[in-house]
Amino acid sequence: MAEILSGKLMSEELTRDQARRVAEMKEQGIHPGLAVVLVGEDPASQIYVRNKGIACETIGLYSRTVKLDKDIPQAELIKAIQALNEDPLIHGILVQLPLPKHLDEEVVLASILPEKDVDGFHIDNAGRLFTGQEGVVACTPKGIMYMLKQAGVPLAGKEAVVIGRSNIVGKPVAMLLLGEHCTVTICHSRTQNLKDHCRRADILVAAIGKPHFVTADMVKPGAAVVDVGINRVDGKVVGDVDYEAVKDIAGYITPVPGGVGKMTISMLMENTLEAACRQAR
Repeated sequence: MAEILSGKLMSEELTRDQARRVAEMKEQGIHPGLAVVLVGEDPASQIYVRNKGIACETIGLYSRTVKLDKDIPQAELIKAIQALNEDPLIHGILVQLPLPKHLDEEVVLASILPEKDVDGFHIDNAGRLFTGQEGVVACTPKGIMYMLKQAGVPLAGKEAVVIGRSNIVGKPVAMLLLGEHCTVTICHSRTQNLKDHCRRADILVAAIGKPHFVTADMVKPGAAVVDVGINRVDGKVVGDVDYEAVKDIAGYITPVPGGVGKMTISMLMENTLEAACRQAR
């Protein structure tokens, strides 16, 4: 039976520590602030933004939500972001994705100052991660590494397989695992013999958005299985991993819900606090 890596419990512990640190920062005259830019009225995006606001309030962090019309011209959106770049009350800026189709996501994200890019999506921060330099690390990959380390999962010299090659999760988590001296394989929709790759993995990260895609016969006994998927099936939220079947084979496993998703918001708070400290210096 696998050890369950509870993002819920880890995030609660982090929240207490972050609240203490925010209080200490305020005593030193640093009041960390996060701005979330929401374009349009996508229901899922509204839920995510609301959850981020609650997280900010819980630790005492100043937050501001900038709501913009779904038909906003790109130049106007960038103008709004530039105003936040210049705002001394704001240390972190997050643009809620996905954006409406008429907006160029890459151009919009590039308009955020790298030091205020708390999502870690700016090309400067992605490049720093790729070259092993200090920078802002994307929240979900950062949360995954935190969970693995907190659980004491051995990393150096181990085989790691990442299913998914997105710029948000797949590629950055592969770089982080490589930085911990894992031997990393990135698999994707065109990978041949996917099951064989997965069966070799000591650490298996599933980030593809397909419910119950990873089955028991794809998992090496004792492996650490990290499920990044959030899928809705028959009104329930399920992951990319067939949790019930895999938990009896894996050595460690993250649940959905209550796993990586919780850590993503905790790492957003962490990135914002770190950004505030760097900007204060």
